Amino acid sequence: MQDHILSIFQQRFSGQPLMIHAPGRINLIGEHTDYNKGFVLPAAIDKGIVFAIAANDQGNTCRMYAADLDEYYEFDLTNFKPLTRGWQNYLMGVVHEIQQLAYAPKGFDVVFGGNIPKGAGLSSSAALECGLAFGINEIFQLGIERFRLIQLSQLAEHNFVGVKCGIMDQFASMMGKHNHVIRLDCRSLDYVHVPLELNDYSLVLCDSDVSHDLADSEYNTRREECEAGIEIFRKSDPNIHSLRDVDLETLLGHQQSMPEVIFRRCRYVVAENNRVQEVCTALEKGNLERVGALLYQGHAGLQHDYEVSCKELDFLVDQTRTDDKILGARMMGGGFGGCTINLVKTDHIDTFIDQIGTAFQKKFGKTLKTYQVHPSAGVRII
Repeated sequence: MQDHILSIFQQRFSGQPLMIHAPGRINLIGEHTDYNKGFVLPAAIDKGIVFAIAANDQGNTCRMYAADLDEYYEFDLTNFKPLTRGWQNYLMGVVHEIQQLAYAPKGFDVVFGGNIPKGAGLSSSAALECGLAFGINEIFQLGIERFRLIQLSQLAEHNFVGVKCGIMDQFASMMGKHNHVIRLDCRSLDYVHVPLELNDYSLVLCDSDVSHDLADSEYNTRREECEAGIEIFRKSDPNIHSLRDVDLETLLGHQQSMPEVIFRRCRYVVAENNRVQEVCTALEKGNLERVGALLYQGHAGLQHDYEVSCKELDFLVDQTRTDDKILGARMMGGGFGGCTINLVKTDHIDTFIDQIGTAFQKKFGKTLKTYQVHPSAGVRII
């Protein structure tokens, strides 16, 4: 892939570009907790986007080519704004946020392409943002440290794409470590790399092949619902600033004072924060059976309390419940499509893929795509 992207760059532009790899991510557990200032447990993975980027001699003109889509776009640094939609917004948003920090990058050329499965919920958007932010920082020697690159990549999605995402995806893409997950406190941004020692087990993703276009609008709705819950809690305790500050006892004490749907959204987030901590403890003890059980609990919460699953995701999770070679499974990501993440005995993977693929084909008439993934390093020069 690296040679392919480099070759395209040299055909379209001139100069010797900087080559960068920006990974996608999985999230072992801790879904929809990041924008509630809670805990998450993501990892960068061995699938990502390769960038070839170099400064050009075109003044303020930036030239971008999406190799996988065969799409070209250019814009002027002094006059650009979001398009209705498209990959261009993620990249222009990064440039905009760098400018907001009073840095003044010049025109550049970039070619990018990768092997993150489209629509699978593996955060190709965060890889796009973080890869370009890292690249601009390097080629223009801006001296922006990684934490700030993470934050401006998140803001690019807020302000140019229109999705009020949490910080988890960008953090995982930028700060990943080989064979580790990241326990991230989304309020303080304190983090710890937790060894992911799976021994005889592996992580396998099953792609529901459902486009999660609905996720963007529903994502913002879920944020609003959580914020509505916080306002109710704050009436009795002004020290509550996010659902991170709410424990189960406090939640139950307010059940009668909030709409039922708001209560269920809050209940999910409070429980999921606890599950992240429990999974970390279980990993430290080598108790993979407990990890698997918590994955199933997380899916139940996403399905019933947060209501961001779909029939395909539920079917894929249910198919694993009677297989003793699978310790746990859940939907992963924003919801309404994307993948399930499955903790599968390594020597059982081929059988698992065959059996669940057959069942999925019979139920939905579609071929099931699966991906084995491994935690990897974050954004880096290659």
